Amino acid sequence: MNTDEMQSIADTLMRVVTPDMSPKQLLNAVRSQHPKASKKDIARAAFFSIISNAEQDHGKARNLQAFAIAERVGGTA
Repeated sequence: MNTDEMQSIADTLMRVVTPDMSPKQLLNAVRSQHPKASKKDIARAAFFSIISNAEQDHGKARNLQAFAIAERVGGTA
């Protein structure tokens, strides 16, 4: 995945994530706009988004962090 693709997925994550979203719902929401993105790509983009946006929106960053960690620990691609 190149930087532009990662940024695009990260932007989508910030747009769609809500506090009550499950990881599966978040994956489905992102994949509706990025159908070729793997779970691994989306988890990487979530970490990228956390780093890029943590100061702007703490709540969304916290939700994305929980998602990204869960996906990385699960080890699925």
